[in-house]
Amino acid sequence: MPLTLYNSLTRRESPFEPLEPRKVRMYCCGVTVYDYCHVGHARAYIVWDMVRRYLMWRGYDVRYVQNFTDIDDKILDRARETNSTMEAVAERFIDEYFVDMDKLNILRADEYPRATHTMDGIKRLIHELENKGYAYASSGDVYYNVRQFADYGKLSGRKLEEMQAGASGRLETVEREAQKKQDSSDFALWKSAKPGEPAWDSSWGKGRPGWHIECSAMVRDCLGETIDIHCGGSDLTFPHHENEIAQSEAATGKSLANYWMHNAFVTVKGRKMSKSLHNFITIRDLLDGNWSGDLESNPPQPPLGKGGSKSESEKSKAVEPMAVRLFVLMAQYRSQIDFTEEAIASAKNGWHTLEESLVFGSVHGPQLGWDLDKILKLPIVESEAVQQFRAAMDDDFNTPNALAVMFELAKELRRESNIIVHGGKTEMPSEVLQQKWQNLVKLARVLGFSISFPLSATLYTDNSNMSINKLEVISGLTDGEIEAMIQQRKEARKAKNFAEGDRIRNELKDRGITLIDQKDGTTIWHRS
Repeated sequence: MPLTLYNSLTRRESPFEPLEPRKVRMYCCGVTVYDYCHVGHARAYIVWDMVRRYLMWRGYDVRYVQNFTDIDDKILDRARETNSTMEAVAERFIDEYFVDMDKLNILRADEYPRATHTMDGIKRLIHELENKGYAYASSGDVYYNVRQFADYGKLSGRKLEEMQAGASGRLETVEREAQKKQDSSDFALWKSAKPGEPAWDSSWGKGRPGWHIECSAMVRDCLGETIDIHCGGSDLTFPHHENEIAQSEAATGKSLANYWMHNAFVTVKGRKMSKSLHNFITIRDLLDGNWSGDLESNPPQPPLGKGGSKSESEKSKAVEPMAVRLFVLMAQYRSQIDFTEEAIASAKNGWHTLEESLVFGSVHGPQLGWDLDKILKLPIVESEAVQQFRAAMDDDFNTPNALAVMFELAKELRRESNIIVHGGKTEMPSEVLQQKWQNLVKLARVLGFSISFPLSATLYTDNSNMSINKLEVISGLTDGEIEAMIQQRKEARKAKNFAEGDRIRNELKDRGITLIDQKDGTTIWHRS
């Protein structure tokens, strides 16, 4: 079956047909860089990373562009609060963005344009709109004339009469603007300079661009007049994406994007997780365990998302980055996810199940006579599981069904692992077992799961340019050192020094070594 996806513009699923065969131009609306990213941001960028990775695996050459909004009232407010500058605040939180996203194994975009670096393209686009009668200057500002664009509202489905002035989600002095506008629905393309704020020269006087025009200009500068996929959070549908369409299509006379894709919210007790509602948790606080189960009653402190020293309870709440990724992908991208302790615990348990199966080859491969370096260079093996995975992902990126396929493979591998550990051999033919593990590893890669193997090996993927690092021994212990520590533990237990025996077991566990005591008094181990 062909790859189909839901198009927010047409409100239906349809086969994906790129502008050029096997090539995809994809633009994602990025963050406004004034604070740390929260779990809602994590969902958006994990989702679009998943879409990008799957398209690459299916053989598409994907050019992925994601912007940074680096001039905005929120950035200026943060600069004033911290006695800093707009540039310094933006630079700091761009760096912090990459720290968070790298932990979540999100591929870097091919290009990260910034609003402040696109000023020529922004002004050029505004001039074109002005010359075509879609924009007008008023006392140093420039506004888009919404009633001139006949298709306004086609993305959001809103009628012009129903729309409210200033409904942009941005900080605007609506009263002041109302005196300058020809119509209450018109929105700013250029804002005249305010005292003490950054400004750029223009034919309308010193000022800075409006939020919506920035993305229209960056899309055109980086990807062209019409692209394949434009994506972002569902909260951007109106007014941001609606206004992008009005600007770009009025200027070019062409469709801005053939497919519009939007991910649903992360919610807390049914309400969107957001900084304005103070019910958010930053990505780094979630990873570090610095969070409360009741986000609405106990909002993050301090407001910039930086936690202090961690208590034991916080350590126990720490969440592995790949468990966060699993939490996001356990729901179809257009369905809301409610953030709860139970949902996070389920994702943690699920990741541990997958992780244990993903290292099956490195734990048991040598005993089964596998050449791991050779196996990991082989292409994926066509099988019923792979076909089911592909069918799920081709159905508008149905990650819950795709994960169900992976968990079934993991279940089989875990069963065989227990048989090997307790019986010394496997019931399943080695070649079949090898193919199942090989496919699980590669399908996990397609969904962006990062795996640390306790061996020196290079991973290869199929039909993609996804880079994989060479992975080294993670325990830092040789087999001989592990056996020596097991012997020390055995002697401690024989001397009834159980505290010392437990200490050695815990030290090995912390270094990725799992011990299994047998009924006959022997102890076997594996790297986990």
